[in-house]
Amino acid sequence: MNVTTEQTELATFGAGCFWCLEAALNEVKGVKLAVSGYMGGHTANPDYRSVCTGTTGHAEVVQVQFEPTQISFVELCQIFFSLHDATQLNRQGNDVGTQYRSVIFTHNPQQQQDATSMISELTQHKLFDAPIVTEVSPVSQFYPAEAYHQGYYKQNPYQGYCHMLITPKMAKFRQRFTHVLKHQAD
Repeated sequence: MNVTTEQTELATFGAGCFWCLEAALNEVKGVKLAVSGYMGGHTANPDYRSVCTGTTGHAEVVQVQFEPTQISFVELCQIFFSLHDATQLNRQGNDVGTQYRSVIFTHNPQQQQDATSMISELTQHKLFDAPIVTEVSPVSQFYPAEAYHQGYYKQNPYQGYCHMLITPKMAKFRQRFTHVLKHQAD
């Protein structure tokens, strides 16, 4: 994606499997587009199969084009932290490997400061039972995931993984963040 305009900015988050994060962020007011992809590795043009081996160094991420007048980067970070366990190093539940790490790739110094401040604040208020392990790194090359990953949850809500893991997270997300949703989800 790597496209910003005067009215939009980019944010990039990794929170384990990208299907849930993408689904949630695409429902948020001010989000123009959330795209699943890969970032943070050392292999050019990675694909899902190679990223899943854990040898490319990439994380599964969602890159978000958003309108900061509608939703702030800090609010996007709040959503990000609510949708995954930021205390699990290189995993989310049964998904294990560096490709599932918790990471915020920052696009500018203000995002770096905001992300770091949020982690400090969450730590200070002891909102998690264990230390936050979320990595905060400068943005690197973004590689969009294959077409079948884009909108995967929306297209496959009854697929086993989606139904068992993502649907409950989406229900909690929609309840907690009703005030920032584009519309009431069905």
